[in-house]
Amino acid sequence: MMELKKTPLYEAHVEAGGRIVPFAGFLMPVSFEGIVSEHARVRTAVGLFDVSHMGEIWITGPSAAAFADRAVTNSVAGLAQGQICYTVACNERGTVLDDLLVYKFSDERILLVVNAVNVDKIFSHLRSLGGKGVEIRNLTAATGQIAVQGPRSQELLERVGFARPVRDKLDGLRYYRFLAYEHRGEEVILSRTGYTGEHGYEIYLPAALTMDAWKELLAAGAELGVGPIGLGARDTLRFEPCLCLYGHELDEETSPLEAGLSWLVKLGKGDFLGKAALLKEKEKGSARKLVGLELMGRQIARQGFAVLQGGNAIGKVTSGTFAPTLQKSLALALVSSRTKLDGGGFAIDVRGKAAEAKVVSIPFYKSRSMD
Repeated sequence: MMELKKTPLYEAHVEAGGRIVPFAGFLMPVSFEGIVSEHARVRTAVGLFDVSHMGEIWITGPSAAAFADRAVTNSVAGLAQGQICYTVACNERGTVLDDLLVYKFSDERILLVVNAVNVDKIFSHLRSLGGKGVEIRNLTAATGQIAVQGPRSQELLERVGFARPVRDKLDGLRYYRFLAYEHRGEEVILSRTGYTGEHGYEIYLPAALTMDAWKELLAAGAELGVGPIGLGARDTLRFEPCLCLYGHELDEETSPLEAGLSWLVKLGKGDFLGKAALLKEKEKGSARKLVGLELMGRQIARQGFAVLQGGNAIGKVTSGTFAPTLQKSLALALVSSRTKLDGGGFAIDVRGKAAEAKVVSIPFYKSRSMD
C-alpha cells in the first residue's frame, strides 16, 4: 500500500483540529469547524486553503509555449506575459486527461498547474509528446500553494509582509493575471485565481516558506474573520458557481464540448492533441450536454444517480449537494443532447425513489465580488 504524502502545512492542520482524510494520495483536512460555517466564511469574509497537493509542472526552453499549445486546447500563444488561461489536455479521442491552468511567463517559460490526482499522468503524457527544445520538470514536491479566497482576500494580503513587494499592485491585478517576485531570495507567484467563485488569490512558494506564510496570514487576518477551510467546503464552494471537478464533470470518457467548456477549445489555432476528434464532434453534435437541476425536496442527488424524464433514464448526475448559500438541493448532470429541457417531467432516482426536479440555468451562483 502506497504511503500517503503530507503537504508542508500538514502539522498546522492537525494542530488546528482539522479532520484529516486521504485525498489524491495526500493526508488532507476535510473540515475544521464544519463545512457550512467554513463555506459561509469564504462567501462573507476570507478563508485559507492548503492546495499544496496540486501539481506544478514547468515547461522551459525555446519551444515551451509552442509545445504547451500542442498539449492543451486553449491558446497559449495568445496569452500575454503574466496572463493565465484555464484549459484542458485531451487525448486523441478528444476526451479530457485533465483540466488545468497555464501560466505564461514568456514563450520560453510556462507553468502548468494540474489536479493532484493527475500529476503523474500528465507529467508522463507531456514527456511522451517528444517535444524538442523543451525541458519538462515536475516540481510539485518542492512547491507549496495557498489559496486566499473571499471578499476580504485583498485586504488580508495587504497586511502580510511576504506580499509587501507587490502590495501596491494588487488593485490593478486583473482576473487570470499573476505577479512573480522575490521573498527571502526565492520566487513567489501570486495570481488572481481561485476555485470558489469569489474574489481571491492563489500563492505559489517554496515548500520551506509555506508554513511561515500560512501562520502570517492567519495572524494578520484575525480581525477580518479569516480561518482555514477544508476539502468539504472547497467542494460546495466550487459547486455553486458550477466549476468543473475532474472525476465528476470531466474525465477520460467526457469531452470538453459535452461539459460546456467549448469556450476554451480553440479549434481555429494550430494542431493540438484531440483536435480532429473535437472538430468531428462539433460538426456532428455532442452526444451529451451538462445541465443544472434543482430538486423539489431536500434529497441529495449524488454522483452517478440516474436522471429521468418521463420515467426514462436520460443521463447521470455528475455532482450534487445541498447548496449552503442558496439553500437549495442542486445537481449538475450529463444528459442526452436529445433531451428537451423545456419539456418538464424531470426526476432523479435517489436510492430507488424518483425525486422531482426541474432544469435551472447554470451557474447556480455568481458573486458580486467577481464583477
